[in-house]
Amino acid sequence: MLHTCRLTTNQRTSMPVTILIYEDNAHLRESLTSLLSLSSDYVVLSAYPDCMEVTEQVKNHTPDVILMDIDMPGMSGIEAVKKVREFNRKVQIIMLTVFDDNMHVFEAMYAGANGYLLKKYVSDKLTGAIQEVLEGGAPMSPTIARMVITSMQQPVQPVAEKDYQLTGREKETLQLLAKGNSFKLIAAELGISVDTVRTHIKRIYDKLHVRSQIEAVSKAINEKIV
Repeated sequence: MLHTCRLTTNQRTSMPVTILIYEDNAHLRESLTSLLSLSSDYVVLSAYPDCMEVTEQVKNHTPDVILMDIDMPGMSGIEAVKKVREFNRKVQIIMLTVFDDNMHVFEAMYAGANGYLLKKYVSDKLTGAIQEVLEGGAPMSPTIARMVITSMQQPVQPVAEKDYQLTGREKETLQLLAKGNSFKLIAAELGISVDTVRTHIKRIYDKLHVRSQIEAVSKAINEKIV
């Protein structure tokens, strides 16, 4: 059961953050909706027990954030993320799951998830994770972050140097991204707007053939692009 916690204040000054929830556990689905409804900073557009119609639902609702369970009937959350990324790269997707094994974590990341939060941390970490992902971060539970770092530290076979035709500014942006900086911090460091940072990030994703921040940073480190 989720415990009520003090919600962080949404730093966005315009409209509240709109959210779609995909969770097959009815009790948890209702608890997530209730938790987010405690603050006017968040609006849960809808909460679904499966993601069989995820394409139509996301297109109709156009949410800012999707909270996606992995293990659901009919179609897994990872497959749902892949479908969403076929037409929408802007929406932020946080996986909510009981799984903390390598296979599920990296499958979710490569599918295009922006964050990965274990359900046991939901009551304390959810609102902070939503704010972090909206600011350009990649929220993860501590054990997941440790797993990613450990994986990146493993020796890799030398690969032939590839020319992804990144511009100087795109390389600078990617280097700052790899250091864990948010879009706002990158903008301040480079003396450009956050929108310009987003444009650079989108071009980096396209040139590296990746779909998420985590995948871009992993590829950049493994292939010594930065």
